Amino acid sequence: MDAILSDKKSVAPDTLSDLFIQLTDDLAYAQSNYPESKTTLYLNQLTRKAHLRIFKTKKERLKRLRYFWVEELPLILYKHRKAMRASFLVFFISCIIGAFSSQKDDTFVRLILGDAYVNTTINNIEEGNPLGIYESMSPTRMFFAITGNNIRVSFLVFGAGIIFSIGAGFLLFYNGVMLGTFQHFFYAKNLFFISFATIWVHGTLEITSIIVAGGAGIALGNSFLFPGTYSRVVSFQNGARESVKIIIGLVPVFIVAGFLESYVTRYSHVSVVPALFIISFSAAFVLFYFVYYPYKLHKNLSNGKNQLQRGSRPW
Repeated sequence: MDAILSDKKSVAPDTLSDLFIQLTDDLAYAQSNYPESKTTLYLNQLTRKAHLRIFKTKKERLKRLRYFWVEELPLILYKHRKAMRASFLVFFISCIIGAFSSQKDDTFVRLILGDAYVNTTINNIEEGNPLGIYESMSPTRMFFAITGNNIRVSFLVFGAGIIFSIGAGFLLFYNGVMLGTFQHFFYAKNLFFISFATIWVHGTLEITSIIVAGGAGIALGNSFLFPGTYSRVVSFQNGARESVKIIIGLVPVFIVAGFLESYVTRYSHVSVVPALFIISFSAAFVLFYFVYYPYKLHKNLSNGKNQLQRGSRPW
């Protein structure tokens, strides 16, 4: 045991946990029966070593998580900022197309959203509860259904990027047309403001995540199409690794969006003030973490490297 605990190499967490349990049991027995023996003192020292190893491992894991969210993910987002911009432009233009098409053709909304949804929403409008569809399911059931679906959609948009980025662009276009059609549908019913204050409570994070997932998909496709100085295989492996990290980073955002949609959106029509506060806070978070902070972090690191290089010159 002493050799394992003294070894500077990493020890498997399960092995470390089993050793610690075994040591504490032996120490407890020794303290009860042989409190003054050298064996008890030796076991106490080993137990302390095991405890320190566990604490150190936990601390390192926390550092790794902090590094991922504070540095690694933002820098990956900055590296693939062009793919993110392309994803945003495709989504934004498709929203305009969806709204414009709905304005020119009354049947377009049924083609995109489906007769069942349109008919249900029209009935809800006539009953004075235009967004009552968000109350049609229990919050907990809705949370798991929506969160799972949002994560599934993000992985689909990301995975479709393997088709030379075209697949990700197509799914972004489709989702953008749906959003534009959806918003125009309520605008045509003179319910734009209430729909905005309700839908974007969760939609700010949800739509942003879809756009970022689309950017990850485009980055994945580009890594194969434009390998640069790497071979296509190596470039694709690097692109896949970084794109997957982006998707993993979006999972907590989807969970928060699912929570808001399930537990908060259904009450947002009661008072628009809390709804507008949540929308503003979500938008501020999105602009800071996905736009400003990656740029600022990259700039600070670049300035630090430049200063270090200048300071190392002989003159």
